[in-house]
Amino acid sequence: MNQPLKELLQQKINTKTKPLGALGILESVALQAGLIQDTATPAITSPAIVVFAADHGIAATGLVNPYPQAVTAQMVLNFIGKGAAINVFTKQHHIQLLVVDAGVKTQFNDIPPGTGLIDAKQGPGTKDYLQEEAMSMEQVNNAILKGREIVHRLAMKSCNCIGFGEMGIGNTSSASLIMSAVTGMPLEECIGRGTGVNDEQLAIKMKTLQIVYLKHQLERFGNEPLQLLSRIGGFEIAMMVGAYLQAFDDKMIIVVDGFITTAALLLARKIQPVILQNCIFAHTSGEQGHTAMLEFLEAAPLLHLGMRLGEGTGAALAIPLIQSAVAFLNEMASFESAGVSTQ
Repeated sequence: MNQPLKELLQQKINTKTKPLGALGILESVALQAGLIQDTATPAITSPAIVVFAADHGIAATGLVNPYPQAVTAQMVLNFIGKGAAINVFTKQHHIQLLVVDAGVKTQFNDIPPGTGLIDAKQGPGTKDYLQEEAMSMEQVNNAILKGREIVHRLAMKSCNCIGFGEMGIGNTSSASLIMSAVTGMPLEECIGRGTGVNDEQLAIKMKTLQIVYLKHQLERFGNEPLQLLSRIGGFEIAMMVGAYLQAFDDKMIIVVDGFITTAALLLARKIQPVILQNCIFAHTSGEQGHTAMLEFLEAAPLLHLGMRLGEGTGAALAIPLIQSAVAFLNEMASFESAGVSTQ
């Protein structure tokens, strides 16, 4: 950490025309933004959210999700048709939105250019990890590289603040398994209702994922993120891991969304232990397990709205707060410049 810069930023924050600490969390966000960008005058330029979509083989069994697998593709079409919540929020706050087909089962043919859809398909969804490994190591590595490539292209176009979203029926199951393996928390404490399962469906989901956990001996792979991805990951989660790593390498402010995107961050952190320096946590998801995951990372989220939609919606709502933090740091008068007495 650049200690002289940290002290300069803190002094700048403390001498604004306000009581010490009066802007609360915005003050720590402003400090963090300056440290990430290595400047006392940070700026948010061309903020973006990238939504990674993919199908999970286990979803076809119906054991872990109440909605059919086809909903993944239908929601991708909704994203590019600008009808989803993430479209509304990114439009409202002037945030660029990209949608990535990381491995959706459906082929998106005849999609006109300019829709924001990126074809990065690694396959027609992963395999059913109840029966076999979800993907090959080659697919894992290719997905990570593709995630890196997508983010680096944005960085080259002046984007320095990025959030990630996801879409994939069944992906809360993969995220729960990842969470348990990495944190060591009991699996039942990591499994939530996902896309609205009832009590009976939740019991089936828990039993199914306990079988998966034992089958793949996941307790052995908490420190091996690539192996975990190969066994029970999703293409969208693997691609997000690469996206996080590249965002860190490109010195971006990383806005972390909800349960599934935080699970991907758990894996990225195993590869790059200091990545949290660049992360601002958008919100606490309503999905069971997210609060415990945030506590494991010692993270303080900006918002508590009871949201559990995914898509990057929490990140889209948090980016304006980060912009406000940077704005007060750069534009608010100091006691000296405003001629306001500190006595």
